[in-house]
Amino acid sequence: MFRHVVLLSWIEDATEEQKAEVAKRLRDLPGVIPELRGYVVGPDAGVGRGNFSFAVVADFDSPEDYAIYRDHPAHRAVIDECITPILASRAAVQYHTA
Repeated sequence: MFRHVVLLSWIEDATEEQKAEVAKRLRDLPGVIPELRGYVVGPDAGVGRGNFSFAVVADFDSPEDYAIYRDHPAHRAVIDECITPILASRAAVQYHTA
């Protein structure tokens, strides 16, 4: 299994509607990208200070399947249309799970 983890922080001016649209659009991706084996997204629970605003955890059979997701037009559209306009910072990692 190959896992992709992304942490996002929003700009101060990001609206609740914009944040909700990111979550909705990302949650639609498993129905469009069959290479996704597991997909969990959501906002930070707010129990710790200094955390990122939002997380994505995606599982794939292989790095090649991750690349299909990464470059898929539906995924790119979410990034370009919803995430980039409110993005303050991003961190990501990909790794093989045990």
